[in-house]
Amino acid sequence: MSRRAATLIGFGAVLLWSLLALMTVGSDPVPPFQLSAMAFAIGGGIGLLFTLRRGGVMETLSATPPIVWALGIGGLFGYHALYFSALRLAPAAEAGLIAYLWPLLIVLFSGLLPGERLRALHIVGAVVSFAGAALIIARGGAGFQWSYVPGYLLAVCCSLTWSGYSVLSRRFKEVPTEVVTFFCLASAGLAGLAHVMFEQTVIPSSTVSWLSVIGLGLGPVGLAFFLWDIGVKRGDIQLLGTASYAAPLLSTCVLIAAGVAQATTVLLLAAVLIAVGAGLAALASHRN
Repeated sequence: MSRRAATLIGFGAVLLWSLLALMTVGSDPVPPFQLSAMAFAIGGGIGLLFTLRRGGVMETLSATPPIVWALGIGGLFGYHALYFSALRLAPAAEAGLIAYLWPLLIVLFSGLLPGERLRALHIVGAVVSFAGAALIIARGGAGFQWSYVPGYLLAVCCSLTWSGYSVLSRRFKEVPTEVVTFFCLASAGLAGLAHVMFEQTVIPSSTVSWLSVIGLGLGPVGLAFFLWDIGVKRGDIQLLGTASYAAPLLSTCVLIAAGVAQATTVLLLAAVLIAVGAGLAALASHRN
């Protein structure tokens, strides 16, 4: 597989993730850990069918170092548990945009890898994107409320978790993408355990809720992980990070089109600031 093809495949994950916020909202009132368990089980179950057909399951499991298991399960389970919780505690558009700071962080973290260095544009881009996030919190579409602060903080943790997972995955190119299946299944188990410990089980109350849960498992919390793994391991991670800046804009547009969020000037300006800041950081990376 060529580097260009892998990058394009990775961008396919970004397109699927643009539906993540909408489907998360649609799955309400299913609690976060239960939602994670259901979606991961669907995505992992389908992945397992394809993995079994290809064979070599035991070889894949035995060849995967413990640190990769920790990275994969921590990245997938940690990010989505935080993300779903953030969207339960803060407005979807605002929390989603803050969580989508991960493309910028991928570029910044990539610049800290051996052989890379940060440039002035990296810092400028970070400041511009931070201004966008601050604008959301201070004057976002739903208005600032102290009750939303826990959701905003969880969204920040989301961006840190996923960017760290993505960049560190680059260091384990030899690990086959099939292992993502088991990351999903393990994450489903952890989410299920957390659900039993901390939540009350809620059966989806409508067709929309069921379709949202199934849609999450098939796309944003399923196929997207496999596409992303190929992209960050075999593609151009800097270019892929740049392309990922479309995620907050696409996600916001989807929410607005679905009537979940309003197309306020402040909200759209915040989305543009985040994208522009991330683009400046990416430009600096390509000059290295």
